[in-house]
Amino acid sequence: MQSDRVKLGFVGVGAMGQCAHLRNYCDLPVCDVVALAELRPKTGHAVAQRYGVERVYRSAEEMLASEPLDAIVASQPFDRHGVLLPQLLRAGKPIFIEKPLSSSPDAGQAILGAVQTSGTWVMVGYHKRSDPACAYALETIRELRNSGELGRMTYIRILMPAGDWVAGGFTCLINKGDAAPPLEREAATVDMDDETQRAYTTFVNYYIHQINLLRFFLEEPYHVTYADPSGVMLAAESESGVPGVIEMSPYHTSIAWQESVLVCFERGYVKVELPAPLALNRPGRVEVMRDPEHAANPDTTSPHLPWVHAMRQQAINFVAAVKGERPPVCSAAEALEDLRVARDYIRLLKGQ
Repeated sequence: MQSDRVKLGFVGVGAMGQCAHLRNYCDLPVCDVVALAELRPKTGHAVAQRYGVERVYRSAEEMLASEPLDAIVASQPFDRHGVLLPQLLRAGKPIFIEKPLSSSPDAGQAILGAVQTSGTWVMVGYHKRSDPACAYALETIRELRNSGELGRMTYIRILMPAGDWVAGGFTCLINKGDAAPPLEREAATVDMDDETQRAYTTFVNYYIHQINLLRFFLEEPYHVTYADPSGVMLAAESESGVPGVIEMSPYHTSIAWQESVLVCFERGYVKVELPAPLALNRPGRVEVMRDPEHAANPDTTSPHLPWVHAMRQQAINFVAAVKGERPPVCSAAEALEDLRVARDYIRLLKGQ
C-alpha cells in the first residue's frame, strides 16, 4: 500500500454488489473505490456516476492491467468463483467475495489451492459474523466458557425462517436494462447427480450462513449427525461433544425477519436476534441470562449496541484486514469446511 487509504477495485456491480457492498465501501473514510469492472456498460457507467467512481472497465482483466489496486471486491454468483478467482488471484491482491466459497467441495478445494499459491488471501462474506450483536455475543460466550460462571456449554440452536431478507435494501439499485453475456460457470461435480446437485446448490445458497454461524459460536469443528427427511432440521455435534441444531424455515414470514441463535449453558444462555441482511443502520440484539448457583435473583441483560449494520461493519473489517490491522473475518480455508459440512448434510438427506 502506498498510503493510509486503501484503493479498491470492484468486479461486478449487480444487486448485491451495489446495495450490500459498493455503497458501504464508498462511504468509508479509509478507502477509495477507484475503478469498477462491469460487463453491462450502461449500468456500469450509471453506477460509477452515482457513487463517484472515476473509471469503468468492461472486464476484470482490463481493470487489473490498468489500476494499481490494494484490494478487490468481487461480488459474483458463487458458481462463478472457481472460474473467476484464479484469474483475480494472479494480481496478488486481497479479495473479498460473497458466500459461499463455491458450488461444491471439489471446486472449493481448487480455489483454496489457488489462494495458497497466490501469496495473498480471500475473505468470504459471512456478514453475520460482522454484526455487532454476534461480535458481542461471541466475546461473552468466550468469557463464560473460560470462567465457568454458568457451567459448561450444553447446546446451540439456530433458527432461520424464510422471510423478507431484503427489507427495502434494493431501493438504491441501478439497472439500465443492458444484459450481461453468458458466463462460464464451475463444472458439475462427479459425486452428485443433477437432482443432488440442485439440492446441494439450493441448500448452500439459503443456509450456508447458518452452517458457518454454528462454527463461529462453537469455535471448533463439528459434524452433521442427522438430517430430518422433511428438510426442516439438521442436528450436529462439535469436536468436544456440544450438540447443535439448525432449523431451516419451519415457518415463513411475509414481511418480518426472525433469525435467532440460542447458546445455552447449564445455568443461563446467550441469545442473539439478527435483523434482515440488507436492513440499514440496525445491528442485532443480544440477551444474556445468568442464573448462578445460590443466586436469589437470576439476571437478564441486553446491551445497547452501536447503530452499525453487519454489511457496513463487514466492509470496515475487510479494509482493516487489507491494512494488516486484523485478520480476515472468514478465510477461504474455513469457508471450504462449510461446503464439506453441507455435502455431508445432503448425503444424509438424499442418501448420496
